[in-house]
Amino acid sequence: MTDERPARTADQAGTIERGGETIAYQVYGDDGPTVVLLPTWSIVPSRVWKAQVPYLARHFRVVTFDGRGSGASTKPVGAAAYADAEYVADTLAVLDATGTANCVLVGFSRGCPWALQVAAEEPGRVLGVICISPTAGMAPSRDEQERVAWNARYPTHDGSATYNRHYWLEGGYEDFLRFFFENTFREPHSSKQIEDCIEWGRQIGPERLVDTEAARHARQAGFVPDVRCPVLVIHGDSDAIRPYAEGVQLAERTGGSFVTIAGGGHAPPAREPVKVNHLIKEFMDEVAPRPVRRTWVRAANRPRRALYLSSPIGLGHAKRDLAIARELRQHHPDLEIDWLAQHPVTRVLEDAGESVHPASAWLCNESAHIEFEADEHDLHAFQAIRRMDEILVNNFMVFNDVVDAQYYDLVIGDEAWEVDHFLHENPELKRFAYAWLTDFVGWLPMPDGGSREARLTADYNAEMLEQRARYARLRDRSIFVGDPEDIVDAGFGPGLPSIRDWTEQNYDFAGYVTGFDPAETADRAALRERLGYAGDELLCVVTVGGSGVGSSLLRRVLDAVPLARRLVPDLHFVIVSGPRIDPASLPSLPGATVHGYLANLHHHLAAADLAITQGGLTTCMELTAQRVPFIYVPLRHHFEQNFHVRARLDRYESGYHLPYEEASDPDVLAATIAKQLTSIPTPRTVPTTGATRAASLLAPLL
Repeated sequence: MTDERPARTADQAGTIERGGETIAYQVYGDDGPTVVLLPTWSIVPSRVWKAQVPYLARHFRVVTFDGRGSGASTKPVGAAAYADAEYVADTLAVLDATGTANCVLVGFSRGCPWALQVAAEEPGRVLGVICISPTAGMAPSRDEQERVAWNARYPTHDGSATYNRHYWLEGGYEDFLRFFFENTFREPHSSKQIEDCIEWGRQIGPERLVDTEAARHARQAGFVPDVRCPVLVIHGDSDAIRPYAEGVQLAERTGGSFVTIAGGGHAPPAREPVKVNHLIKEFMDEVAPRPVRRTWVRAANRPRRALYLSSPIGLGHAKRDLAIARELRQHHPDLEIDWLAQHPVTRVLEDAGESVHPASAWLCNESAHIEFEADEHDLHAFQAIRRMDEILVNNFMVFNDVVDAQYYDLVIGDEAWEVDHFLHENPELKRFAYAWLTDFVGWLPMPDGGSREARLTADYNAEMLEQRARYARLRDRSIFVGDPEDIVDAGFGPGLPSIRDWTEQNYDFAGYVTGFDPAETADRAALRERLGYAGDELLCVVTVGGSGVGSSLLRRVLDAVPLARRLVPDLHFVIVSGPRIDPASLPSLPGATVHGYLANLHHHLAAADLAITQGGLTTCMELTAQRVPFIYVPLRHHFEQNFHVRARLDRYESGYHLPYEEASDPDVLAATIAKQLTSIPTPRTVPTTGATRAASLLAPLL
């Protein structure tokens, strides 16, 4: 299923009524010149521009609209309703409704002729036109062949024969969608883009798509209107939908500039979003220039500066990153560190007096997306990250703007997936030393995902391996937060190497980073007194991390509180909801105290006789280091918690694993709590030098 929750919501949304049809439009931002991202073939809605909208809306005013037949616009019946003239008139009506006096039009595929026609009819209104993978009727012989193939009847429909009106209407529409979009994205590792487009294609249905295609076949082949504004044509030379030569010819006919995406397919906005975003912005800056004010600092005058990217999924990364930053300043006391981060990490950083970069406000919140994806203690982490694609594009573009505006000697990315991925996809953008940190390597499929999920995770792993093999120089350091023995004993996928072997060959190992000094909590009696806990009471601390996906577990524990207190009368519960769950939303019970965010949570954990948590690595390893018995309940379908974290805890002989299905039974949970209170944990010792080791690996890069 395609996630249709946009990374950036529209600032204005509305509809126009024209000729009895409703056209839905959206406006993003209100500053600067306007760029209009036109619809394309109605097989996809305006969401096809999802990788462009958030970035462009930070620099310009952006208008999009769903073409007739797609998205929230109506689906008229009959080919005449989908004639080029109708889309041109819709565009002009949207410009009027949104008060757009002038703009740059961006067309993709079938939207290119409409952009050019609007520019020809309203030359004073169009500052420029960008045509991406144009379907402009400049290959008449091919168009005639398609027309014949589309109308003919065939005994079988394999491959290109799925492009056939009879087949669409007689049960073969799904086959066509898969064939068409697999050819739209000929680039390897395009599973997410194909998946999106197939889901969108289902929304219009075969009957209306037949109407749109009949209208295209009635178009005058080879006609290009006379336009006088600047034109930019972008075309992939491996486009399997429209000939690359068509883009070349269109640029020649319009006197436009031409950019080849070498090796690119038919949909660069989706498959090469960073490059397309930059090309659009560069074109906008040329045709609608605005004053630029910047400061350039002479190299000799530049202080030592690092940009630290701390993952927002939970708070564990923030704690270890602060510990590493403190150690790094021991090597370089003059070091200035800016943090590019999101809530809830920003709260931890601000409490620590760190400098949060103002551009952090432009980041799309990943924690909010994770919470949207979660069900009752169920988060399919791999699929949630796949469906985070537009957020990751936006956040990389924010990062790239930051490093473009300000020099940095070193960028440190703690599981900054978007930066690592898109730097490897666009290696020319690297102009700083770059270090990557992670505490797990390898996407792993959940067993109930079957062969499909196994293929997808293997494909994602293969892409990462290929990136690293081709651009090993891109990371100046790859640091694993742990030891080689902490790596899962599994493979990346069929025909791919062992995760442990590959990681040992490609990473430096820092050991685990606890993020705190064990001396802080060594005197447990004094600690409990300082925190206000009675010396004779038994204390169970319950925490679910920094995101909001743990509310179900908190409620299950609260259901078990009365039963557990009958079994252990002196037991008191401290429930920590964290920064993204409102503590007032949880019930009040005797024997249970509810807190929101606690800056010194590790002190409360160290004071506990027992803890209950999810399967997050940081909290589990903090408890292990402090030798506190704990019950951990991994999120269902969270591959990292169920495989990577569990393997590490098994190695340290730490924690009691309780599946959520069992934790949901109050009697079972209460009995488990009572039993674990009597356990005497003997975990392996967690080394405390991880932050020091990590800093020693990073320091030479500055």
